[in-house]
Amino acid sequence: MAKGQGAEIALITPAGRGSRAGNRATATRWAHLLRELGHRVRVSVEYDGTPADVMIALHAWRSAAAIQSFAQRWPDRPLVVVLTGTDLYEFQYSHPEPTLASMACADALIGLHERVRDDIPEPMRGKLHTVLQSARPVVRRLPPVRRHFEVCVAGHLREEKDSLRAAFAVRDLPADSRLRVVQVGRAHDEQWAAAARSEMAINPRYRWRGEIAHAEVRRLMARARLMVISSRMEGGANVVSEACTAGLPVIASDIPGNRGLLGNEYPGYFPVGDTAALRAQLLRAERDPGFVDLLRDCCRARAPLFQPERERDALGRVVAHVLDSRENCG
Repeated sequence: MAKGQGAEIALITPAGRGSRAGNRATATRWAHLLRELGHRVRVSVEYDGTPADVMIALHAWRSAAAIQSFAQRWPDRPLVVVLTGTDLYEFQYSHPEPTLASMACADALIGLHERVRDDIPEPMRGKLHTVLQSARPVVRRLPPVRRHFEVCVAGHLREEKDSLRAAFAVRDLPADSRLRVVQVGRAHDEQWAAAARSEMAINPRYRWRGEIAHAEVRRLMARARLMVISSRMEGGANVVSEACTAGLPVIASDIPGNRGLLGNEYPGYFPVGDTAALRAQLLRAERDPGFVDLLRDCCRARAPLFQPERERDALGRVVAHVLDSRENCG
């Protein structure tokens, strides 16, 4: 690569074209941001051997084959591995050999929340960089539904998300409660779809709308009074960034991925999988406007961390760092 020119970047994601999975959304957004910096970016699921100055691979385990192929074919060119929630909290333990091999051969690791350092092997911490995912702000809040205290849940229905926890929390509430949960996102498989349909059949306070366009998701967030993020593991959920920039209060599971975005002092956590604790938080929010205002203020205070320009510049620093490091070594 000539000095002063943008780099050719191979950006690998395990989610294919047209997917609404988080990894694909991240790759698409990063390709745009890196092009703004003058780089040339090729997004793909597998690595076909095409020359590139840098590889950035989302997911240490799922992209392990592409990572090893690039490292073997171009041993003198830098490699960046982005650590997802399942990499950090599942696969480095259940599939340690390929996951840790991907991490070990990387020139730089990217973590998507501020506490990733605590969750990776100590020898690898020196090459960790933090890039917080950004979100465009909602243009304006919409009037909430008056009849109900509407709570939204956004994300694919799957085990890692503990996706029906909010639905369980609004079962058997006092008759005067106006709490309702609206959930959007594709079911991971038919078992999850059947579970959501069964829940709707017995729980009049719960509605699953399935997968909808992102613009529709943003409209739902613009009118909801609250969002629940109940995940068992997260690498740094972009939906947190979206909620904060939308001024939407969040009640979140107490996991590193949520604390790494919302901060240790955030008052809206509940223990993972604890239906009773989540129910108590939701009822408090419904009955105490001051609590909702506190959550909203805390989210808005975090919103500047999730500006697109900040994400772009953080990515640019990682690319510049690995290119400079290899040139200096050469």
